[in-house]
Amino acid sequence: MPVGALVEAGELFGIAGNNVRVALARLLAAGQVVRDERGRYRLGETAAPALRRVRSWRGLDRVTRSWNGTWLAVQHGVASSERRRVDLRGRDKALRFFGLRPLTPALSVRPNNLRASLTEVRAELSALDLPRADLVFEIADLDPAAELRARRLWDAARIRTSYVKHLGELAHSEQRLGALSIEEAMVESFLLGRSIIRDLVLDPLLPDAICPAGERQALVEALRRYDRLGRVAWVGFLKRFDVPHIGTPLDSGLDAEPRRLAV
Repeated sequence: MPVGALVEAGELFGIAGNNVRVALARLLAAGQVVRDERGRYRLGETAAPALRRVRSWRGLDRVTRSWNGTWLAVQHGVASSERRRVDLRGRDKALRFFGLRPLTPALSVRPNNLRASLTEVRAELSALDLPRADLVFEIADLDPAAELRARRLWDAARIRTSYVKHLGELAHSEQRLGALSIEEAMVESFLLGRSIIRDLVLDPLLPDAICPAGERQALVEALRRYDRLGRVAWVGFLKRFDVPHIGTPLDSGLDAEPRRLAV
C-alpha cells in the first residue's frame, strides 16, 4: 500500500497522518514492513510467522484432531541475563499463539489435539521467537492431580460466553451495515472483525472434553460471512489506490464499487 492510502485510512480511525508515518518508520526499521521502488509498503519477512497465525482463523476447523489425552508441553530453559528480556517477550508471544498455559513455573502445557506434528509445532514456536533454551515435547501420562489441574487451566465457561457474545455482535452489525455510509461501514467492519479475529487467533482450540467446540465453529462461519461484507466496504478504497485486496472463495463479484452495502 502507498503511504497515502495508509494515511487516509488512518484518518478514518482518528489517527493523525504524522503518527502513521512515524509508525511506518519504526516498522520499517524493525523489518516488520518493507518498501519497494515505488514507495509502497508491504509486510516484511519478520512479520511472516505472526501473519500465518492471523490468517489461520478461516481454517480453525481443520487444525485440530480428536484428543487422545496426551499433552503438548514446553519446558522453560534459563536464558543468559543479557537475552532474558527479549527471550521472555518471545516466549510469551509463542505460548499465547499456541494456547499454552503454565502448569508449573517451568512448564507450560496444552491438550495435544493439533493436527500439526510435533516437529511442525517446534518449528512454528521457534519462528514465533520461543527461546532456544526451551524444550518442546509430549506428555503421555500426567498423574491424576496434575491432570485435573491441567484441565482447569482454561476458563471454559468464559470462553463459551465469549463465543456467544461475538455471535451476537456480528449479527447486530451485519443487520446495520447496509444503513451506514461506506466510511462508517469500513470502520465498523474493521474494528469488530479485528477484535473477533484476534480472539480466534489466540483461542486455545480446546478439545470437547474441556470446552465444546460447536459454538466456536459457529463463530468462525459467521465471521467468514461478515468478512465478505467488510471486504465489500473496503474494495472501493483499495481500488482507488490500486491496492489488490486479498481474495477468498467468497469474494466473487467484489469488483463492484457500491455506494451502499447490500446485506
